[in-house]
Amino acid sequence: MRAAVIDHESLRIEERPDPVPGPGEVVIASEFAGINAADLLQRRGVYPSPAGWPADIPGMEVSGVVSEVGADVSTSLLGRRVCTIVGAGAQATRVRALAAHLIEVPDGVAMSAAGGFAEAFITAYDALVLQGRLSFGQRLLVSGAAGGVGSAAVQVGHLLGAHVTAVTRSLAHHQSLRDLGADEVIDLAGVADIEPVDVVLELVGAAHLELAQRRLADFARVVVIGVAGGGSRSEVDLLNIMRTRAVLTGSTLRSRSPEEKTSIITRVTEALVSPWRRGEITVPVAATFELDDVQDAYAFFAAPGKFGKVVLATGGSTT
Repeated sequence: MRAAVIDHESLRIEERPDPVPGPGEVVIASEFAGINAADLLQRRGVYPSPAGWPADIPGMEVSGVVSEVGADVSTSLLGRRVCTIVGAGAQATRVRALAAHLIEVPDGVAMSAAGGFAEAFITAYDALVLQGRLSFGQRLLVSGAAGGVGSAAVQVGHLLGAHVTAVTRSLAHHQSLRDLGADEVIDLAGVADIEPVDVVLELVGAAHLELAQRRLADFARVVVIGVAGGGSRSEVDLLNIMRTRAVLTGSTLRSRSPEEKTSIITRVTEALVSPWRRGEITVPVAATFELDDVQDAYAFFAAPGKFGKVVLATGGSTT
């Protein structure tokens, strides 16, 4: 197989042995692989892959067709269009994955969009529903709303019937976020003027959190799942946390156990695949790059101003 391989904080394309599916596993003939912030950190050597996953091939999400199954996995999966998350190794033409983690891609959905679905929507659903306990009629504040997870969170919040306030620094993204279901779109300074919120999804970090914590409703939940661009150290107003009885929590998806990921993915499949099929949620794709252009893809991802996901075409298709 061909794979993007980390080489001293850079990337090159190499031939590697094809993966072999073990018990409970499949191999996917990859078509598209999303790029995420964790991939940039893995390339820098500061966020290693979990045990059992490729240490030098980045990529945590993939779409493609099941081409091989392990001895204990049903052959009915062969040929299925799927997307999924993996510990690492997705930015390659063949990807090993857990059968229990597969999400079937609905007919009519482009595989390029499916390549950016799994990480964004699993992360957003877990943060908002399983941790943040967001429910109908509550107020949600999403920082970094123009990114992959942020744009997914706006849609999940809208689907749940929440009032969604999206924060972005780019005026060019305001209408796009409204089209995804945001009720309000503001810049960072506008956070000071919003109504108190029930759930904060923090994707930016300290710069946003220090403002958002002043706009908490009673019993609010603050879920920190990213610190991109905003810093990882923040002052917390403990008196306000006490007064509002708010809860501050955080997580990463990558470090969860396979069993916990299976549980989350089952919930996501039940809640989101039907709306995805109906076009009620979507994956905005900012740009698609060929696997050979992986360096350019990472540079584009790291630059400001994009809206939605950046994906690599790993199987020769552009759709």
